[in-house]
Amino acid sequence: MAKKSKPAAVEKSVQRLAKEITAVEQHWHTAGWSKLHKPPKKYNYVDELAHLQFELIKLQEWVRLHGLRVAVIFEGRDAAGKGGVIKRITESLNPRICRVVALGTPTERERGQWYFQRYVAELPTRGEIVLFDRSWYNRAGVEHVMEFCDKVEYQEFLRSCPIFEEMLVRSGIYLIKYWFSVNDEEQERRFQERIRNPIKRWKLSPMDLESRKRWVEYSKAKDVMFDHTDRNKTPWHVVNADDKKRARLNCIRHLLNQIPYKDMRPVEIELPPRQPDTGYKRPKKSMQRFVPQVY
Repeated sequence: MAKKSKPAAVEKSVQRLAKEITAVEQHWHTAGWSKLHKPPKKYNYVDELAHLQFELIKLQEWVRLHGLRVAVIFEGRDAAGKGGVIKRITESLNPRICRVVALGTPTERERGQWYFQRYVAELPTRGEIVLFDRSWYNRAGVEHVMEFCDKVEYQEFLRSCPIFEEMLVRSGIYLIKYWFSVNDEEQERRFQERIRNPIKRWKLSPMDLESRKRWVEYSKAKDVMFDHTDRNKTPWHVVNADDKKRARLNCIRHLLNQIPYKDMRPVEIELPPRQPDTGYKRPKKSMQRFVPQVY
């Protein structure tokens, strides 16, 4: 059987994501506001995702009303599925309450600052959830392995990071750290998919390709990082990410269990009547620039 052409594969990928979003949205009308339940052995992925997203809405309202500060760190191998989990978490939430932080390469000014300084500026305020798509742990991973920092800076990070994080927890911030683990073969498959798929190719950076050459070095760096920063008050939670869908469900469910919250149902809203027409004449439509109706 002939392989599918690139356009056909790309179209199928887009359709698959659109179908998932549509299927989840259908649950808004049919699913109840039940408590977090134990999934059946033969569960349906979309059913469980919709249920967990309902719970995330409740958590969001609890965080907002009680002024909690929540910071969630997502780290792990390249192509381990961090972005997919973050997307499913934020899909149903208010971006003014739950925002994603994905900082780029530090500027020359930022390089001259205290290392944690630019991350401190992104920490959550009261009533806010911040999802860090990679974080200050760049220093323990890519910066160390690629020699973007010197040994003194690296050792200082390993010494000061646990102290910094303990300060955050003592200040009242919920700090939750996830490490997404994926095996060598699965990462290779996902890299190949990104190479073939133009929609996903942006996810594959030169740094990702270099990480493949230094797989063992990154493994050693991760083990050293865990040894220094996996503390009782600020533990690492490892997500088995070989199966993307299972990883999403397991991570979201675990996140929901990290913060005590109660069922916060949305306030019922009545749509007010529209203002009556008092004879106001609007400009002619011909005077406006409409988008061409190609579809």
